[in-house]
Amino acid sequence: MNLRFAFGRPRRLLRDLFTDRAHPDLAALAAIDDPQRFVWAILPHAARTFSSTIGLLPRPLAEASAVGYLYCRMLDTYEDLVPDAEERERALGVFATRLETGTPAPAIGAHLALDPRDEAHLLLVRRCTLVDQAYAQLAAPAQALIRTLVAEMAAGMRWASQTFAAQGGVLENKAQLGRYCHYVLGEPVLFAARLLARHHGSDAPLARETEADARAVGTLIQLANVTRDIEKDLARGVAYHPALRDDLGSPPTGEAVQTERIRAVRAELLDHALERAPAYRRLVEALAPRGIRMARASALLMLLFTDRYFSGCAKRVGRPAWVKRHSSARLILTALPAALSRRWSNRLLRRIEVRLLAAVED
Repeated sequence: MNLRFAFGRPRRLLRDLFTDRAHPDLAALAAIDDPQRFVWAILPHAARTFSSTIGLLPRPLAEASAVGYLYCRMLDTYEDLVPDAEERERALGVFATRLETGTPAPAIGAHLALDPRDEAHLLLVRRCTLVDQAYAQLAAPAQALIRTLVAEMAAGMRWASQTFAAQGGVLENKAQLGRYCHYVLGEPVLFAARLLARHHGSDAPLARETEADARAVGTLIQLANVTRDIEKDLARGVAYHPALRDDLGSPPTGEAVQTERIRAVRAELLDHALERAPAYRRLVEALAPRGIRMARASALLMLLFTDRYFSGCAKRVGRPAWVKRHSSARLILTALPAALSRRWSNRLLRRIEVRLLAAVED
Protein backbone atom coordinates (compact mmCIF):
# COMPACT_ATOMS: atom_id res chain seq x y z
CA MET A 1 0.00 0.00 0.00
CA ASN A 2 2.89 2.41 0.74
CA LEU A 3 4.37 1.62 -2.68
CA ARG A 4 0.99 2.24 -4.28
CA PHE A 5 0.83 5.61 -2.52
CA ALA A 6 4.36 6.46 -3.65
CA PHE A 7 3.65 5.51 -7.26
CA GLY A 8 0.52 7.67 -7.17
CA ARG A 9 2.52 10.73 -6.06
CA PRO A 10 3.29 12.04 -9.59
CA ARG A 11 -0.40 11.88 -10.49
CA ARG A 12 -1.37 13.81 -7.36
CA LEU A 13 1.30 16.43 -8.00
CA LEU A 14 0.17 16.86 -11.59
CA ARG A 15 -3.41 17.26 -10.41
CA ASP A 16 -2.24 20.01 -8.04
CA LEU A 17 -0.44 21.79 -10.85
CA PHE A 18 -3.40 21.73 -13.23
CA THR A 19 -6.31 22.19 -10.83
CA ASP A 20 -8.35 25.27 -11.66
CA ARG A 21 -8.92 26.70 -8.18
CA ALA A 22 -10.80 29.69 -9.55
CA HIS A 23 -13.41 27.43 -11.20
CA PRO A 24 -13.74 24.24 -9.10
CA ASP A 25 -15.86 21.40 -10.45
CA LEU A 26 -18.25 21.41 -7.51
CA ALA A 27 -20.53 18.76 -8.98
CA ALA A 28 -17.64 16.30 -9.34
CA LEU A 29 -16.45 17.00 -5.79
CA ALA A 30 -19.97 16.55 -4.43
CA ALA A 31 -20.28 13.18 -6.19
CA ILE A 32 -17.28 11.58 -4.46
CA ASP A 33 -18.27 9.16 -1.69
CA ASP A 34 -14.93 7.53 -0.89
CA PRO A 35 -13.20 9.34 2.03
CA GLN A 36 -9.64 9.03 0.71
CA ARG A 37 -10.60 10.08 -2.81
CA PHE A 38 -12.48 13.07 -1.44
CA VAL A 39 -9.57 14.18 0.77
CA TRP A 40 -7.11 14.22 -2.12
CA ALA A 41 -9.60 15.70 -4.60
CA ILE A 42 -10.65 18.60 -2.34
CA LEU A 43 -7.17 19.31 -0.97
CA PRO A 44 -5.95 21.41 -3.96
CA HIS A 45 -9.08 23.57 -3.57
CA ALA A 46 -8.57 23.94 0.18
CA ALA A 47 -4.86 24.69 -0.03
CA ARG A 48 -2.61 26.65 -2.29
CA THR A 49 1.00 25.61 -1.88
CA PHE A 50 0.31 23.24 1.00
CA SER A 51 -1.35 20.70 -1.28
CA SER A 52 1.87 20.03 -3.20
CA THR A 53 4.05 20.00 -0.09
CA ILE A 54 1.72 17.51 1.62
CA GLY A 55 1.74 15.40 -1.54
CA LEU A 56 5.51 14.93 -1.29
CA LEU A 57 5.35 13.41 2.20
CA PRO A 58 5.52 9.69 3.00
CA ARG A 59 2.08 8.11 3.22
CA PRO A 60 1.50 8.18 7.03
CA LEU A 61 2.58 11.82 7.24
CA ALA A 62 0.72 12.81 4.08
CA GLU A 63 -2.59 11.29 5.09
CA ALA A 64 -2.51 12.80 8.59
CA SER A 65 -1.35 16.17 7.25
CA ALA A 66 -4.06 16.25 4.59
CA VAL A 67 -6.80 15.52 7.11
CA GLY A 68 -5.36 18.01 9.61
CA TYR A 69 -5.08 20.70 6.96
CA LEU A 70 -8.68 20.18 5.80
CA TYR A 71 -9.91 20.69 9.35
CA CYS A 72 -7.83 23.88 9.50
CA ARG A 73 -9.41 25.02 6.24
CA MET A 74 -12.86 24.46 7.74
CA LEU A 75 -11.93 26.62 10.72
CA ASP A 76 -10.64 29.29 8.30
CA THR A 77 -13.99 29.12 6.51
CA TYR A 78 -15.91 29.88 9.69
CA GLU A 79 -13.51 32.75 10.40
CA ASP A 80 -13.72 34.17 6.87
CA LEU A 81 -17.38 33.71 5.96
CA VAL A 82 -19.51 33.91 9.13
CA PRO A 83 -20.07 37.66 9.55
CA ASP A 84 -21.73 37.71 12.98
CA ALA A 85 -19.05 37.53 15.71
CA GLU A 86 -21.23 35.72 18.24
CA GLU A 87 -22.35 33.11 15.72
CA ARG A 88 -18.77 32.70 14.44
CA GLU A 89 -17.36 32.15 17.92
CA ARG A 90 -20.11 29.67 18.77
CA ALA A 91 -19.38 27.69 15.59
CA LEU A 92 -15.65 27.68 16.32
CA GLY A 93 -16.32 26.45 19.86
CA VAL A 94 -18.49 23.60 18.60
CA PHE A 95 -15.93 22.61 15.97
CA ALA A 96 -13.13 22.62 18.55
CA THR A 97 -14.57 19.60 20.38
CA ARG A 98 -16.60 17.81 17.70
CA LEU A 99 -13.94 15.13 17.09
CA GLU A 100 -14.51 14.03 20.70
CA THR A 101 -18.24 14.68 20.98
CA GLY A 102 -19.34 13.59 17.51
CA THR A 103 -21.26 16.83 17.03
CA PRO A 104 -21.96 17.69 13.38
CA ALA A 105 -20.02 20.58 11.87
CA PRO A 106 -22.08 23.79 12.21
CA ALA A 107 -23.69 24.79 8.92
CA ILE A 108 -22.70 27.91 6.99
CA GLY A 109 -25.25 29.52 4.68
CA ALA A 110 -24.52 29.10 0.98
CA HIS A 111 -25.38 32.76 0.43
CA LEU A 112 -22.23 33.78 2.31
CA ALA A 113 -19.92 32.53 -0.46
CA LEU A 114 -18.37 35.42 -2.37
CA ASP A 115 -16.83 33.42 -5.22
CA PRO A 116 -16.40 29.82 -6.50
CA ARG A 117 -13.43 29.26 -4.18
CA ASP A 118 -15.64 30.04 -1.20
CA GLU A 119 -18.22 27.63 -2.61
CA ALA A 120 -15.59 24.87 -2.63
CA HIS A 121 -14.76 25.62 1.01
CA LEU A 122 -18.45 25.51 1.95
CA LEU A 123 -18.76 22.17 0.17
CA LEU A 124 -15.85 20.92 2.30
CA VAL A 125 -17.70 21.95 5.48
CA ARG A 126 -20.92 20.30 4.27
CA ARG A 127 -19.06 17.06 3.51
CA CYS A 128 -17.06 17.11 6.73
CA THR A 129 -18.19 13.56 7.57
CA LEU A 130 -16.05 12.20 4.72
CA VAL A 131 -12.99 13.86 6.27
CA ASP A 132 -14.09 12.40 9.62
CA GLN A 133 -14.05 8.94 8.06
CA ALA A 134 -10.51 9.52 6.77
CA TYR A 135 -9.56 10.75 10.27
CA ALA A 136 -10.98 7.55 11.78
CA GLN A 137 -8.59 5.50 9.61
CA LEU A 138 -5.48 7.22 11.03
CA ALA A 139 -3.31 5.85 13.81
CA ALA A 140 -4.28 6.93 17.34
CA PRO A 141 -1.20 9.19 17.87
CA ALA A 142 -1.95 11.10 14.67
CA GLN A 143 -5.60 11.47 15.72
CA ALA A 144 -4.50 12.91 19.07
CA LEU A 145 -2.26 15.46 17.37
CA ILE A 146 -5.09 16.49 15.04
CA ARG A 147 -7.49 16.95 17.98
CA THR A 148 -4.93 19.19 19.68
CA LEU A 149 -4.39 21.16 16.47
CA VAL A 150 -8.12 21.74 15.95
CA ALA A 151 -8.73 22.71 19.58
CA GLU A 152 -5.80 25.14 19.76
CA MET A 153 -6.50 26.73 16.39
CA ALA A 154 -10.21 27.15 17.16
CA ALA A 155 -9.40 28.76 20.51
CA GLY A 156 -7.03 31.15 18.78
CA MET A 157 -9.60 32.10 16.18
CA ARG A 158 -12.14 32.81 18.91
CA TRP A 159 -9.57 35.07 20.57
CA ALA A 160 -8.97 36.82 17.24
CA SER A 161 -12.71 37.27 16.65
CA GLN A 162 -13.16 38.82 20.10
CA THR A 163 -10.08 41.01 19.69
CA PHE A 164 -11.09 42.34 16.28
CA ALA A 165 -14.60 43.05 17.60
CA ALA A 166 -13.29 44.88 20.68
CA GLN A 167 -10.80 46.94 18.65
CA GLY A 168 -12.98 47.93 15.75
CA GLY A 169 -11.61 45.37 13.29
CA VAL A 170 -7.90 46.09 13.86
CA LEU A 171 -4.95 44.37 15.50
CA GLU A 172 -3.21 47.09 17.49
CA ASN A 173 0.42 45.92 17.65
CA LYS A 174 2.98 43.31 16.63
CA ALA A 175 2.37 41.26 19.75
CA GLN A 176 -1.26 40.75 18.72
CA LEU A 177 -0.20 40.09 15.14
CA GLY A 178 2.29 37.48 16.32
CA ARG A 179 -0.33 35.80 18.48
CA TYR A 180 -2.77 35.71 15.55
CA CYS A 181 -0.14 34.27 13.19
CA HIS A 182 0.75 31.63 15.75
CA TYR A 183 -2.83 30.45 16.10
CA VAL A 184 -3.51 30.41 12.37
CA LEU A 185 -0.24 28.90 11.09
CA GLY A 186 2.10 28.44 14.04
CA GLU A 187 -0.16 25.71 15.42
CA PRO A 188 -0.22 23.84 12.07
CA VAL A 189 3.60 24.08 11.89
CA LEU A 190 3.84 22.72 15.45
CA PHE A 191 1.46 19.93 14.44
CA ALA A 192 3.69 19.05 11.47
CA ALA A 193 6.81 19.12 13.66
CA ARG A 194 5.24 16.86 16.29
CA LEU A 195 3.89 14.52 13.62
CA LEU A 196 7.33 14.21 12.05
CA ALA A 197 8.98 13.61 15.42
CA ARG A 198 6.51 10.80 16.18
CA HIS A 199 7.09 9.35 12.72
CA HIS A 200 10.76 9.03 13.65
CA GLY A 201 9.88 7.27 16.91
CA SER A 202 10.08 10.13 19.42
CA ASP A 203 7.24 10.65 21.89
CA ALA A 204 9.18 13.32 23.78
CA PRO A 205 7.94 16.92 23.71
CA LEU A 206 9.69 19.16 21.20
CA ALA A 207 12.68 21.07 22.49
CA ARG A 208 11.91 24.62 23.55
CA GLU A 209 14.13 26.00 20.78
CA THR A 210 12.32 23.87 18.18
CA GLU A 211 8.92 25.09 19.38
CA ALA A 212 10.14 28.69 19.17
CA ASP A 213 11.36 28.13 15.62
CA ALA A 214 8.03 26.53 14.68
CA ARG A 215 6.22 29.61 15.93
CA ALA A 216 8.55 31.88 13.95
CA VAL A 217 8.01 29.80 10.81
CA GLY A 218 4.26 30.07 11.32
CA THR A 219 4.57 33.86 11.41
CA LEU A 220 6.82 33.86 8.33
CA ILE A 221 4.34 31.86 6.25
CA GLN A 222 1.15 33.47 7.57
CA LEU A 223 2.48 36.94 6.79
CA ALA A 224 2.57 35.85 3.15
CA ASN A 225 -1.21 35.43 3.39
CA VAL A 226 -1.64 38.70 5.28
CA THR A 227 0.43 40.78 2.86
CA ARG A 228 -1.24 39.22 -0.16
CA ASP A 229 -4.80 39.89 1.05
CA ILE A 230 -4.56 43.38 2.61
CA GLU A 231 -7.06 44.94 0.20
CA LYS A 232 -9.46 41.99 0.36
CA ASP A 233 -9.35 42.01 4.17
CA LEU A 234 -9.97 45.75 4.32
CA ALA A 235 -13.11 45.25 2.23
CA ARG A 236 -14.43 42.73 4.76
CA GLY A 237 -13.59 45.02 7.70
CA VAL A 238 -10.32 43.55 8.95
CA ALA A 239 -6.87 45.13 9.23
CA TYR A 240 -3.72 43.59 10.68
CA HIS A 241 -2.03 46.96 11.25
CA PRO A 242 -3.41 50.00 13.13
CA ALA A 243 -2.32 52.38 10.36
CA LEU A 244 -5.12 50.97 8.20
CA ARG A 245 -7.97 51.63 10.64
CA ASP A 246 -9.46 54.43 8.53
CA ASP A 247 -9.47 52.21 5.43
CA LEU A 248 -11.77 49.54 6.88
CA GLY A 249 -15.03 48.50 5.35
CA SER A 250 -14.65 49.17 1.64
CA PRO A 251 -12.33 48.26 -1.22
CA PRO A 252 -9.35 50.65 -1.60
CA THR A 253 -10.25 53.68 -3.70
CA GLY A 254 -6.88 54.13 -5.42
CA GLU A 255 -6.45 57.54 -3.80
CA ALA A 256 -2.73 58.35 -3.63
CA VAL A 257 -2.44 58.82 0.14
CA GLN A 258 -4.32 55.60 0.83
CA THR A 259 -2.29 53.68 -1.76
CA GLU A 260 0.94 54.82 -0.12
CA ARG A 261 -0.37 53.91 3.32
CA ILE A 262 -1.16 50.37 2.19
CA ARG A 263 2.20 50.10 0.43
CA ALA A 264 4.05 51.18 3.59
CA VAL A 265 2.15 48.67 5.75
CA ARG A 266 2.79 45.87 3.24
CA ALA A 267 6.52 46.75 3.22
CA GLU A 268 6.68 46.77 7.03
CA LEU A 269 4.96 43.39 7.28
CA LEU A 270 7.25 42.04 4.56
CA ASP A 271 10.32 42.93 6.61
CA HIS A 272 8.69 41.51 9.75
CA ALA A 273 8.30 38.20 7.92
CA LEU A 274 11.74 38.05 6.31
CA GLU A 275 13.51 38.60 9.63
CA ARG A 276 12.22 35.17 10.69
CA ALA A 277 13.87 33.33 7.80
CA PRO A 278 16.67 31.68 9.87
CA ALA A 279 14.09 29.80 11.93
CA TYR A 280 13.03 27.82 8.86
CA ARG A 281 16.42 26.23 8.22
CA ARG A 282 16.95 25.52 11.93
CA LEU A 283 13.56 23.80 12.13
CA VAL A 284 14.24 21.62 9.09
CA GLU A 285 17.71 20.67 10.35
CA ALA A 286 16.29 19.75 13.75
CA LEU A 287 13.49 17.56 12.36
CA ALA A 288 14.93 15.99 9.19
CA PRO A 289 17.34 13.16 10.03
CA ARG A 290 19.92 11.72 7.68
CA GLY A 291 18.93 9.35 4.92
CA ILE A 292 16.30 9.48 2.18
CA ARG A 293 13.48 11.69 3.42
CA MET A 294 10.67 13.08 1.31
CA ALA A 295 9.76 15.24 4.30
CA ARG A 296 12.91 17.23 3.70
CA ALA A 297 11.95 17.79 0.05
CA SER A 298 8.48 18.85 1.19
CA ALA A 299 9.92 21.41 3.61
CA LEU A 300 12.26 22.80 0.96
CA LEU A 301 9.38 23.10 -1.51
CA MET A 302 7.36 25.12 1.00
CA LEU A 303 10.27 27.53 1.43
CA LEU A 304 10.72 27.82 -2.33
CA PHE A 305 7.04 28.76 -2.68
CA THR A 306 7.42 31.28 0.16
CA ASP A 307 10.60 32.73 -1.35
CA ARG A 308 8.86 33.15 -4.71
CA TYR A 309 5.90 34.90 -3.12
CA PHE A 310 7.94 37.33 -1.03
CA SER A 311 10.11 38.22 -4.01
CA GLY A 312 6.94 39.23 -5.84
CA CYS A 313 5.70 41.06 -2.75
CA ALA A 314 8.94 43.07 -2.67
CA LYS A 315 8.34 44.13 -6.27
CA ARG A 316 4.82 45.12 -5.31
CA VAL A 317 6.12 47.59 -2.70
CA GLY A 318 8.67 49.10 -5.09
CA ARG A 319 11.73 47.02 -4.27
CA PRO A 320 13.69 44.74 -6.60
CA ALA A 321 12.52 41.14 -6.87
CA TRP A 322 15.32 38.66 -6.14
CA VAL A 323 14.07 35.58 -8.01
CA LYS A 324 12.17 34.98 -11.21
CA ARG A 325 8.62 33.77 -10.88
CA HIS A 326 9.34 30.17 -11.81
CA SER A 327 6.47 27.75 -12.32
CA SER A 328 5.35 25.48 -9.51
CA ALA A 329 6.48 22.49 -11.58
CA ARG A 330 10.02 23.88 -11.71
CA LEU A 331 10.02 24.49 -7.95
CA ILE A 332 8.92 20.89 -7.34
CA LEU A 333 11.77 19.61 -9.51
CA THR A 334 14.17 21.88 -7.61
CA ALA A 335 13.01 20.47 -4.27
CA LEU A 336 13.09 16.76 -5.11
CA PRO A 337 16.88 16.23 -4.81
CA ALA A 338 16.58 17.22 -1.14
CA ALA A 339 15.09 13.77 -0.51
CA LEU A 340 18.42 12.21 -1.52
CA SER A 341 20.94 14.69 -0.10
CA ARG A 342 20.73 16.37 3.27
CA ARG A 343 23.85 18.38 2.45
CA TRP A 344 22.37 19.66 -0.81
CA SER A 345 19.13 20.52 0.97
CA ASN A 346 20.90 22.46 3.72
CA ARG A 347 22.99 24.35 1.18
CA LEU A 348 19.88 25.49 -0.69
CA LEU A 349 18.07 26.34 2.55
CA ARG A 350 20.99 28.55 3.56
CA ARG A 351 21.08 30.21 0.14
CA ILE A 352 17.39 31.11 0.39
CA GLU A 353 17.83 32.30 3.95
CA VAL A 354 20.67 34.63 2.96
CA ARG A 355 18.70 36.27 0.17
CA LEU A 356 15.59 36.68 2.33
CA LEU A 357 17.60 38.41 5.04
CA ALA A 358 19.40 40.53 2.44
CA ALA A 359 16.01 41.80 1.26
CA VAL A 360 15.11 43.31 4.65
CA GLU A 361 15.14 47.07 4.30
CA ASP A 362 17.06 49.02 6.96
